[in-house]
Amino acid sequence: MPAYVIVNVDVLDEEAGLAYAPVAQESILSHGGRYLVAGPTPEPAEGTWDSSRFVVIEFPDMDRIREWYDSPEYRRARAIREGKVRVGMLFVEGTAPEGFSPPV
Repeated sequence: MPAYVIVNVDVLDEEAGLAYAPVAQESILSHGGRYLVAGPTPEPAEGTWDSSRFVVIEFPDMDRIREWYDSPEYRRARAIREGKVRVGMLFVEGTAPEGFSPPV
C-alpha cells in the first residue's frame, strides 16, 4: 500500500536551501519516491499552517520510506540543511481505496 511523507519546510538560509533541494530530490527519486505536491504553502482553508513550503511525497510502501530516510544519500542531504532549513516531517500509510472506517 502506498505510503506518504508530508513535509513542512522553512528555509532559513537560501544558499543552503538551494544546495539541499537537489540532493534530497535525487535521494527520493532513487528510492522510488515521487512528488505529489511541492511548492509554497497556500492559504489554509481552515486554521493556520506554520511553514512557508509544503511537500507531499509518495513511496510504494512504508518500508521504502524508512529505507530512503536512513540512506547515506538522504543523511548527506540532512547534513547540508542542518540548522539552515527547518523541516517537519510525517510518515503516513495510505488507506484502502474504499476509505477508512470510523473508530469504534
